[in-house]
Amino acid sequence: MTRLRRGTKVPAPWRLLLCGLILLASCSREPLTAADAHADMPVPTRASHSSFSTTHASGIEVPLRIELKAQVPAELSDVLAFYRAELGKRGWQEKPGGTMVAADRALLVFASPKGPGMLTLDRAKGETTVDLVQRNTETAAKANFLPISGQARLIFGYLRPNVASLVINDQTIEIAGGENHPQALDLPPGSYPYELRAFGLLLRADTVTLAAGETWDLSDDKKPSQIY
Repeated sequence: MTRLRRGTKVPAPWRLLLCGLILLASCSREPLTAADAHADMPVPTRASHSSFSTTHASGIEVPLRIELKAQVPAELSDVLAFYRAELGKRGWQEKPGGTMVAADRALLVFASPKGPGMLTLDRAKGETTVDLVQRNTETAAKANFLPISGQARLIFGYLRPNVASLVINDQTIEIAGGENHPQALDLPPGSYPYELRAFGLLLRADTVTLAAGETWDLSDDKKPSQIY
């Protein structure tokens, strides 16, 4: 005689919880979509946080650099697939030589319609963090912020009525006082300790790390910042 065994009976509250977890898991694997299909810098609809920042040159309205930071409660592979698809729709071309993809981190380099682009993804606290940057080559050239090929550019100026100096790469550069135009210095990629001095005093000592094609701003009251 064949005997039939009944399955374990699950209490009703646990059945509801189990169904909810199954539903949540199935929803979390749905493809990500863009909150604004026409935005230059796409943000997934399920992002728990997103913010934009821009850098500008004086007198020029178009940004030199736009940066999107976001947090998405989704797997890194899903966020990566989203950005490859959405950026491809916007004319961004991935450069295979700059691609690095691992289980908990991804770095992609692009040529976008406006200039160089970069996407960095990381895993943190159960979410995928997004850092998407687009630089505008035409705006940088118009502002004279575009470095020569293979080098990086430093932009520095001094608006107080005195003469300051920048000490970097075994050279001392005088910075004229008053409402002067920003001065520029092109350097090979690398890390450079520097000092900003005025009134015979050391105003700031720091280190700036430069990559080819980047432009950084040096100031006496804050850390170096990438502006292109």
